[in-house]
Amino acid sequence: MDITKDTKLMDILDAYPWLADELTEINPRFKLLDSTMGRIFMKNATIEDLSKKVGKDPERLVRRLEEIIAKHEGRD
Repeated sequence: MDITKDTKLMDILDAYPWLADELTEINPRFKLLDSTMGRIFMKNATIEDLSKKVGKDPERLVRRLEEIIAKHEGRD
Protein backbone atom coordinates (compact mmCIF):
# COMPACT_ATOMS: atom_id res chain seq x y z
CA MET A 1 0.00 0.00 0.00
CA ASP A 2 1.26 3.45 -0.90
CA ILE A 3 0.95 5.70 2.15
CA THR A 4 0.89 9.47 1.79
CA LYS A 5 -0.22 12.32 4.02
CA ASP A 6 -3.61 12.13 2.26
CA THR A 7 -4.15 8.42 2.95
CA LYS A 8 -7.16 7.73 5.15
CA LEU A 9 -6.23 6.25 8.50
CA MET A 10 -9.02 3.66 8.26
CA ASP A 11 -7.64 2.46 4.90
CA ILE A 12 -4.28 1.81 6.54
CA LEU A 13 -5.84 0.06 9.52
CA ASP A 14 -8.03 -2.06 7.21
CA ALA A 15 -4.90 -3.16 5.33
CA TYR A 16 -2.79 -3.59 8.49
CA PRO A 17 -5.16 -4.24 11.42
CA TRP A 18 -2.24 -5.06 13.76
CA LEU A 19 -0.88 -1.54 13.25
CA ALA A 20 -3.42 -0.04 15.68
CA ASP A 21 -1.62 -1.81 18.54
CA GLU A 22 1.75 -0.41 17.47
CA LEU A 23 0.78 3.23 16.96
CA THR A 24 1.72 4.13 20.52
CA GLU A 25 5.32 3.31 19.55
CA ILE A 26 5.21 6.37 17.33
CA ASN A 27 3.58 8.66 19.86
CA PRO A 28 1.87 7.82 23.18
CA ARG A 29 -0.90 10.26 22.27
CA PHE A 30 -2.14 7.73 19.69
CA LYS A 31 -3.65 5.87 22.62
CA LEU A 32 -6.49 8.42 22.29
CA LEU A 33 -7.57 6.61 19.11
CA ASP A 34 -8.78 3.75 21.29
CA SER A 35 -11.53 5.96 22.74
CA THR A 36 -15.04 6.60 21.43
CA MET A 37 -14.03 10.03 20.15
CA GLY A 38 -10.90 8.54 18.61
CA ARG A 39 -12.87 5.96 16.68
CA ILE A 40 -15.20 8.68 15.39
CA PHE A 41 -12.19 10.79 14.38
CA MET A 42 -10.57 7.85 12.54
CA LYS A 43 -13.49 7.29 10.19
CA ASN A 44 -12.56 10.21 7.92
CA ALA A 45 -9.12 11.25 9.16
CA THR A 46 -6.08 11.32 6.93
CA ILE A 47 -2.49 10.90 8.04
CA GLU A 48 -2.15 14.67 7.86
CA ASP A 49 -5.16 15.12 10.18
CA LEU A 50 -3.69 12.64 12.61
CA SER A 51 -0.29 14.31 12.54
CA LYS A 52 -1.90 17.64 13.47
CA LYS A 53 -3.66 16.02 16.44
CA VAL A 54 -0.43 14.64 17.87
CA GLY A 55 1.93 17.42 16.79
CA LYS A 56 4.06 15.34 14.43
CA ASP A 57 5.22 16.21 10.91
CA PRO A 58 3.04 14.27 8.41
CA GLU A 59 6.00 13.21 6.26
CA ARG A 60 7.85 11.87 9.31
CA LEU A 61 4.70 10.04 10.37
CA VAL A 62 4.38 8.45 6.92
CA ARG A 63 8.02 7.31 7.05
CA ARG A 64 7.59 5.89 10.55
CA LEU A 65 4.46 3.98 9.54
CA GLU A 66 6.30 2.56 6.53
CA GLU A 67 9.19 1.50 8.80
CA ILE A 68 6.86 -0.29 11.23
CA ILE A 69 5.03 -2.04 8.37
CA ALA A 70 8.30 -3.11 6.73
CA LYS A 71 9.66 -4.42 10.03
CA HIS A 72 6.44 -6.33 10.72
CA GLU A 73 6.53 -7.88 7.25
CA GLY A 74 10.21 -8.76 7.55
CA ARG A 75 11.38 -6.23 4.96
CA ASP A 76 13.73 -4.20 7.16
